[in-house]
Amino acid sequence: MSSLTAMTFLTLDGVYQAPGGQEEDTSGGFDLGGWVKPFYDEDMGRLVGEWFSQAEAFLLGRRTYDIFAAHWPKVTDPGDPVASRLNGLPKHVASRTLTDPAWPGTSVVDGDVVAFVRELKSRPGGEIQVHGSGALLQTLIAHDLVDEYRLWLYPVVLGKGRRLFPDGAAPKGFEHVETRHTAAGVNVLVLRPAGKPRFDTFRLPEDLKE
Repeated sequence: MSSLTAMTFLTLDGVYQAPGGQEEDTSGGFDLGGWVKPFYDEDMGRLVGEWFSQAEAFLLGRRTYDIFAAHWPKVTDPGDPVASRLNGLPKHVASRTLTDPAWPGTSVVDGDVVAFVRELKSRPGGEIQVHGSGALLQTLIAHDLVDEYRLWLYPVVLGKGRRLFPDGAAPKGFEHVETRHTAAGVNVLVLRPAGKPRFDTFRLPEDLKE
């Protein structure tokens, strides 16, 4: 069976909107895009390349797909760890309006994306990666379809924008796999689902009670 991994950039207040550029996603009047680039360094490039090398297919939302499709087909260096994977591997894009994608290797998921992903994961294979694609990712999270999270936490608070885990999200617990760091101050949490959260209360030891 295949596994599904989500890799997404987040601010400290959980915002995922428009990490890559000021005009990337201005929906809802959002004007704080482009908060990732100031933290780009060799560590980030190395880690991105390492994880892209593990992909065997990609699952993307329409907005992220359009951003990728406008850039990566123009990068033709076979040694580029990101371009070589994105241009050479299958790409599944969830969209009800995209009908004739020009990027080779693209298939459009225009029906029940949850049913499609369940079937896709049941096939023999390796890692299916979701990059960005916040709205799609929230649907996958709600249906417990994500096997591993790679959450890039940037030392920025925006105070507005779309959050990956908004108010009303179902409570979930996670198992910590590892934490990576970049010299620029980005922490990457690698987590796996661990059922529902556990709760308890701090109490005085018995010998300290009156």
